[in-house]
Amino acid sequence: MPQTSNDASSPADANTPPNISVRLLGTGGPWVDGERFGPSTLISYNDEWLLFDTGRGVGIRLVQAGEDPAAVSPIFITHHHLDHISDLADVLITSWLRGRDKELVVYGPLGTETIVDALMNIVYAKDIEWRSVGEPAWGGWKPVRAVDVEPGTVVDMGRWKVSCDYVVHGHKLGFRKEFVKNWRCLGYRFEAGGKSIVVSGDTVDCGGIRRLAQDADVLVQCCFENYSLCEGDEHLSRVAEFTLADTKQTATIATECGVGHLMATHIRPKSDDAMAVMEKEIREFYDGPLTIGTDLTSLTL
Repeated sequence: MPQTSNDASSPADANTPPNISVRLLGTGGPWVDGERFGPSTLISYNDEWLLFDTGRGVGIRLVQAGEDPAAVSPIFITHHHLDHISDLADVLITSWLRGRDKELVVYGPLGTETIVDALMNIVYAKDIEWRSVGEPAWGGWKPVRAVDVEPGTVVDMGRWKVSCDYVVHGHKLGFRKEFVKNWRCLGYRFEAGGKSIVVSGDTVDCGGIRRLAQDADVLVQCCFENYSLCEGDEHLSRVAEFTLADTKQTATIATECGVGHLMATHIRPKSDDAMAVMEKEIREFYDGPLTIGTDLTSLTL
């Protein structure tokens, strides 16, 4: 159920434009890569930090970025692939160890509540109790609450709002009907101060991402591979068709939706030459401001 609050407690004066920025904490995928950690995006609004996905190494990247894990809240999960939730428990527990003193809410697609319950009450239950009871300096365990969400408004705090929509990520790959029925993937749109930032999650070009990205100031879009490579490779072409956007799809979405600034992320490991080709291919279809994401890249709106 969406959370709504009209709490106006913000350090900025009503007439002062808010400080809004987006930082790509992790720009890789499921591959172990020392240069690109797992997918994770941090949006800041004044002194509030919203985290989208919790891929491999997100806690490390938060600290490297000079951010306080204790301040992160809430968390938004796009889908339940390993590379997007592998460090979810790390963030939930580390944020408490670093001083989180209030409830932390995790929003995500169907099944998020079950995953968080298992992590907190089964997988890491002993760790939490040990640190909460055995080392009282940490203070008692501060609760974590998970909420399964559907398309529409997820959170409306008055000063900022996050909405979501379903996106297409492998839904036509021939899975069992039972699997597809429970496979939900989301993209998110953050709005505040007349600005908007969209986090695509994993998706190919589809109605959901286009609805979210329409006239967005920033689109953080998964961009798996160069379309020229996909066209000549059976496996990669299948990925581009059913699973993850390639450079052509990424650029086309941004252009046709009127995106102000495109940030490409979730990039498959590439040589420097291939990265240059990636930028060149995107430029064939998109001529606006462009960032080919690397870990810790940030943009201020």
